[in-house]
Amino acid sequence: MELESLLNWSRGQFALTAMYHWLFVPLTLGLGIIMSLAETKYYRSGDAFWKSTAKFWQKIFGINFAIGVATGLILEFQFGTNWSNYSWFVGDIFGAPLAIEGILAFFMEATFIAVMFFGWEKVSKGFHLASTWLTVGGATISAVWILVANSWMQYPVGMEFNPDTVRSEMADFAAVALSPMAVNKFFHTTLSAWVLGAVFALGVCSWYLLRRRNTEFAIKNIKMIAPFGLIAILLTVFTGDSSAFFVAKSQPMKFAAMEALYESGENTPDNKTLDGKGQSLSLFGVLNPTKKSADDGVEPFFFNVKFPMLLSYLSTRTTDGYVPGINNLLNGGYYLPDGSGVALSAEEKMERGRTAINALNDFIKNKELGNEAAMAENRTIITENFPYFGYGYIQDRNQLVPSVPMTYYSFRIMVGLGMLFILIFVLAMVFVRKPERYRGLRWFHVLNIVMVPLVYVCSQSGWIVAEVGRQPWTIQDLLPVQAAISKLEASSVVITFFVFLVLFTILLVAEINIMLKAIKHGPMPEPVNATAESK
Repeated sequence: MELESLLNWSRGQFALTAMYHWLFVPLTLGLGIIMSLAETKYYRSGDAFWKSTAKFWQKIFGINFAIGVATGLILEFQFGTNWSNYSWFVGDIFGAPLAIEGILAFFMEATFIAVMFFGWEKVSKGFHLASTWLTVGGATISAVWILVANSWMQYPVGMEFNPDTVRSEMADFAAVALSPMAVNKFFHTTLSAWVLGAVFALGVCSWYLLRRRNTEFAIKNIKMIAPFGLIAILLTVFTGDSSAFFVAKSQPMKFAAMEALYESGENTPDNKTLDGKGQSLSLFGVLNPTKKSADDGVEPFFFNVKFPMLLSYLSTRTTDGYVPGINNLLNGGYYLPDGSGVALSAEEKMERGRTAINALNDFIKNKELGNEAAMAENRTIITENFPYFGYGYIQDRNQLVPSVPMTYYSFRIMVGLGMLFILIFVLAMVFVRKPERYRGLRWFHVLNIVMVPLVYVCSQSGWIVAEVGRQPWTIQDLLPVQAAISKLEASSVVITFFVFLVLFTILLVAEINIMLKAIKHGPMPEPVNATAESK
């Protein structure tokens, strides 16, 4: 009971920190592009209006950036305090991208952000513009390495397990940094951050139009922001499709949970459905809350609106491709898509995991005895069964199923809001072509302001799908959460949970208050001679 309490509070604390941190990061990345585009317009045109615009967005960027750094540092420290077993087991791999982030990205940001904020009129226009873009580049590079680390947890490649040190060690840095999961996650996450920044900026401009002030600023910025946002959301949709395709291959249980798909029947050796009918995509449904486990016989849906064959196409690029459900993944016996045989059941994986763990324990004992022959035999057994190492810590097959309701609904919230943002950006581009009429569209201005909190809901929903959907794993198939935590008193984690909750809430309230004051103050017009700086 103590272990369960410690685990739940440790997970809760990490989720709390991560979700607060992700309130700040996407706005930093999104506003960074917008302020850079504004300054680029100033550099090219010499129009003091765009200098004033760049300074305004830089002010909002700076407020958000400072608080985002504070929550990010706390998040990284938690790997050592609350998840020390995880840090020991894979620190050689996980620590590398985090170290690169600290050495490269933070120094890059720290160097150029000072020039960006304090270099106006002190350096040339070209150098200042470069500093602005390099500040955004540093923030993006920082995101790259964090996302590489996160992607490796979901798709562990480029590593070898060393029984002598009882650690997973880096074998191929390029495989870690350039894995399909890492590349796709970087583009999808960064582009979604651009969408958030565009929706936020559109909301600010709409507030000005609603108040009938700074209307020139609002109209000119909307003409820049709406196309940027539309391009970003369309690319986000494209990378989201690629992400789902890869998740279907590498994390089939997460994919099944995203669809609340429990049963798919059998398949053929070439990975087609046995009846030749493709799996339908659930557009939206209401889940049955009385369903508690995969095999309890309870129907998963009260009702479910489906699109025929679309799930098969999205996950296999064929209309009759086989998509295993939760029960199929637990029971095994279906043909694997790579043609390597049939899938193991959960019990078989758990048994092979226990075999690997027992062989590791025997290896350690034989090493102490100096029995080289036995050690070699143990090493062979570990290598053969290591892909299932984490399953050895699982006690009940139902632990392998993530929260289906959270994953299912979060995915649909994310996708549904994404489609809404496409409509918003298109309408903004159409309406703003007639500025006089656009100023009077109060309903649309209100709608754009409402979109600001909703884009944060969309952003958080994406991370819920990514992180809740891969439970119970901290490292997919290799280390479940119960084997990754530190040996702490649950009470100490409870105390720090509420300390962080209060601290982060104070920071969030302070940030919102400061940003609202900056927005209400509005952009400051530049002096007439502001364009006298040389290139």
